[in-house]
Amino acid sequence: MCGIYGSTIPYKKDEIVAKLKRTNFRGPDKSDHRYYKNESIIFGHNRLAIVDLDERSNQPFTYHNIHIVFNGEIFNFKDIRNTLKSKGFEFRTESDTEVVCAAYLEYGEKCVDHFNGMFAFVIYDVEKNEFFGARDRLGQKPFYYYHNGTEFEFSSQISSIQLYNDKLSISSKSIGYYLAWGNVPDPHSIFNEIKKLKAGHYFKLDLDSGELKTTEYWDIDYKNTKPFKGSYQDAIGELDALLTDATSIRMFADVPVGVFLSGGIDSSLIAALASKTATNSKIKTFAVKFNESTFDESKYAKKVANHLDTEHHEILCNADEGIDLIHDFATYYDEPFADSSAIPSMLLAKHTRKHVTVALSGDAGDENFLGYSRYQQSSTKSVYNYPYAIRKVAGEILKRFPNYKLNVMGKALLLKDIETYYRHSIIGVDHSWFKTDFDVLDVPERKYIEHNDKDIFERMGNFDLKTYLNWDINTKVDRATMAFSLEARSPIMDYRVVELANSLPSDFKMKNNNQKRILKDVLYQYVPEDYFNRPKAGFTMPFSEWFKTNLKDYVLDELNPEALKNIPMVDEKNVTHRINQHMDGSWNRYPLIWKLLVLKQWLNKNKGTYSIK
Repeated sequence: MCGIYGSTIPYKKDEIVAKLKRTNFRGPDKSDHRYYKNESIIFGHNRLAIVDLDERSNQPFTYHNIHIVFNGEIFNFKDIRNTLKSKGFEFRTESDTEVVCAAYLEYGEKCVDHFNGMFAFVIYDVEKNEFFGARDRLGQKPFYYYHNGTEFEFSSQISSIQLYNDKLSISSKSIGYYLAWGNVPDPHSIFNEIKKLKAGHYFKLDLDSGELKTTEYWDIDYKNTKPFKGSYQDAIGELDALLTDATSIRMFADVPVGVFLSGGIDSSLIAALASKTATNSKIKTFAVKFNESTFDESKYAKKVANHLDTEHHEILCNADEGIDLIHDFATYYDEPFADSSAIPSMLLAKHTRKHVTVALSGDAGDENFLGYSRYQQSSTKSVYNYPYAIRKVAGEILKRFPNYKLNVMGKALLLKDIETYYRHSIIGVDHSWFKTDFDVLDVPERKYIEHNDKDIFERMGNFDLKTYLNWDINTKVDRATMAFSLEARSPIMDYRVVELANSLPSDFKMKNNNQKRILKDVLYQYVPEDYFNRPKAGFTMPFSEWFKTNLKDYVLDELNPEALKNIPMVDEKNVTHRINQHMDGSWNRYPLIWKLLVLKQWLNKNKGTYSIK
């Protein structure tokens, strides 16, 4: 886990060092700002040493006639290395970095098919005078790049590319996407000239011509996935074995490893499997504790930890420490990002890092095994089985009512079908508080919910896997953990688990309102079922309360009517009304308030330097 950087622009030594310093928090080990430079290219690296701590594995790394900068982990690298040894390859380190290089020399662009991991890397092939780079299947590791046809620059974070680049402009379209989704969807970034390499893609850059080509090497396979043929009990056994292996290979490190434990289904299962596969000592588990009892789930985590006999740590999250992180938010999240659970995630990472360097998480359980409440809620929308003409009449009547709930119901009835409703349900049916001149829902990923090869529940899960998991959760977890030089690994995001989940019938995952059914039944082999007889809870901050108490003055000052006029595409009067609704307790508007606070902070930092186009 590290920060990578590279360029074909001939920056000077002090400029290169400054760019690497921008993301030093991603890799403070061996922090002499190592870089390789010749007359054509620059490769730089900030290392967080996890596997083979010896300096021989420092990067940029050279293997025969290629150079590499690599961020992430290849969890099956030992198996790949053994295969390559049988083909005559020799290795001088114990690192996965060297294995990536050898795999590239043996398999070329097909090397990515062999990797089970989370990664973003670039290889400089000297003989071909070419860059070859790739991003992991599910987008766990970030990859930003700038390409103007001749110059090329890449980094783990935007801030390194920003520095000394006077050709950037803020994207008005990306601001529109952000106002809707709460993030900037791939392949866009907040800057028009900087893009993200999409998950499951690799690229080639011809350094002679400047030609850049990207290729998709992995995706959810609708038509060729073979349906699971065994019984439900067979599926439990197969999933248990696969998750056990996915957890076990993610436990390997030359530094201490722990587990994030919220007390929910996903993290409890990972903690159980980590305890099962651990050989030397108790697993260390970490949970956030809030003073506000309605938000505090720490007692459930502690109960699971006691059952598993882990070394458990509770981290108190208070308003003062949360406010400090809000002020530093834009330092680590280089573009506007509105998932408020990033703050407790950062607090959790900050204090977890005092004990371990790697932490396992339960991310992707909801997308793969149909855990979000909106799946169940959407299934009740049988109203979309009625002809649109009937719904249109009812919708036009309801949306004229002054009552807000009836108004929103009316707008929902006017949507074409349940697929359109589901996309709207994620960003909000009523987004009259902002205006764009394009359809913010018209993203290429809509195909995952609109295709007809699977039932509606599978399509919802697939859509979330390719959007919410990639754009939101992976961004949140990567930046929150790397802000404090902590590596996060998610066994449920193992692509083999994703492919198995995709082959299972829907009723293995959700049946009779029992969501994540099969995942629960795997868990109940290790932790008693009655530990989880409670409603599903999200990982959220008490912002809804803080914005009316501790942070009220801050909100009203930052988002006063004059300030709102300076935020693009925002309806100042509409937003002011909603903020007042929150303050008088008539409606919970904290997600909107947080979204605007983050955007304003980012614009304050950057708007004076860059124009908006």
